[in-house]
Amino acid sequence: MRVSEGSTDLPSARVDVWLDVACLFRTRSEAQAACRNGKVEVNGQPAKPHRDLRPGDTLSIRRPMGRTQKVVVKGLADKHIAKAEARELYEDISPPPTPEELEARQVARLMRPFLRAAPPSSPDKRQRREIRRLKGQD
Repeated sequence: MRVSEGSTDLPSARVDVWLDVACLFRTRSEAQAACRNGKVEVNGQPAKPHRDLRPGDTLSIRRPMGRTQKVVVKGLADKHIAKAEARELYEDISPPPTPEELEARQVARLMRPFLRAAPPSSPDKRQRREIRRLKGQD
């Protein structure tokens, strides 16, 4: 594990790797997809997954429901570290959410189970018999 606070032994790190190590995304592939889809900006420019990141860079990450998370890179790491240490790699400068945003998030969280449709399943033995009987194939 190498952690750097701007030293010369690790001057930069890939954006997708850093986002994963800093625990801002669950996986590296999720971070890559966010970069490819234009949801991550570095210093105001769209970031590709392979772009180098240096201490002092500002990242803007678009999150669901129109939220934008802004972070300033304080340190670099190229391997996974403890979550508590990972939080020290960046400083979150996002403004706190407004009461309206908090309310909208709560409503969305409560509505989530109702929006998911049950996956269609094939009929069981009793249902197949009923279908045959209705079609007159008995």
